[in-house]
Amino acid sequence: MLSRRTLMGALGVSMALATTPAAFAADEVYIPLVSKGFQHQFWQAVKAGADQAAEEFGVRITFEGPDNETMVDRQIDMLAAALANKPGAIGFAALDSQAAIPLLREAAEAGIPIVAFDSGVDSDIPVTTATTDNVAAAALAADKMAEAIGGAGKVAVVAHDQTSRTGIDRRDGFLDRIASEYPNIEVVSVQYGAGDQLQSTEVAKAILTANPDLNGLFGTNEGSAIGVVNAVREMGSEGVTIIGYDSGKAQTDAIRNGLMTGAITQNPVGIGYETVKAAVAAMEGTELPPIIDTGFYFYDQSNIDNPEIQAVLYD
Repeated sequence: MLSRRTLMGALGVSMALATTPAAFAADEVYIPLVSKGFQHQFWQAVKAGADQAAEEFGVRITFEGPDNETMVDRQIDMLAAALANKPGAIGFAALDSQAAIPLLREAAEAGIPIVAFDSGVDSDIPVTTATTDNVAAAALAADKMAEAIGGAGKVAVVAHDQTSRTGIDRRDGFLDRIASEYPNIEVVSVQYGAGDQLQSTEVAKAILTANPDLNGLFGTNEGSAIGVVNAVREMGSEGVTIIGYDSGKAQTDAIRNGLMTGAITQNPVGIGYETVKAAVAAMEGTELPPIIDTGFYFYDQSNIDNPEIQAVLYD
């Protein structure tokens, strides 16, 4: 459950976009948000930010997503249903960066602004995207991994998917930084666990079994990172540095007890807030930047209790 302090602290990081749009009556404007899912605490935090903005700007929102982050077809059905309700705008976090483009084109032709959030699409149809700079964040994760293993050794990646913009950018941001800056680090495997902690656990176990001399593992989202932690714990692997992405209680606990070295945290409350805020602004004809950068931080045992970090954790 998000505390009031956490909610308001995270919103404080993100309330920098333009001027406040005029509020609408709740029964006049409907903005559905179609997310990637509900199974992670991350999405609950995004919803909390969206709810806060909806109340502030006087609009009605819904927030839904498929049961897991492999269900692209189900998400497309949800988007189609949202579009059929003729909303004022739509927020959309794409599981597949291309699959939804025909529907998004329909929305644009109908004059319904699309605000992408968390994960963009390979199109200029969205009026803006409220997101983390995932390439830069994953590059920072690579730097922290390299620092932790002394700039040399073998590492592997457990990614959540290879179709969403976040999956692609976090994987490539990490791999590209390792390749360009750390010639003595070898990436021995990149595997995919669908953002599901059980699948990611099995994937990470297979990597550890095939590479008993592995020095580090990077998990690219909450489910991936928890899966990596579970695999290392269950196999009793020693000396494996774990770098994660997102927070959630399982990750913060793993950092506090020393099993995980550190992780990137996004600002999910800010992502949800800025999505609704941008949607209202777009309906008013306000020009928006292509990207609304909602920020990221690296946290570990040394700073996890700092107010700046506590404000963007969502456990």
